[in-house]
Amino acid sequence: MVLWLVAVFIALSATLILALTLGPLRTAANVRVVRTLALVQYAAAALLVGARLTGNA
Repeated sequence: MVLWLVAVFIALSATLILALTLGPLRTAANVRVVRTLALVQYAAAALLVGARLTGNA
């Protein structure tokens, strides 16, 4: 149960970061790095969910 909550929290965090880069942080110099961080978080959440669904976690 806790793993699901962690995965949801990571996905929500990535969504917030992505929303910020599409809004107020659009003109920031390092916006590509921040979007990459969101992508890495989405990948981590997907990895956790995949591991949970296959029974490896």
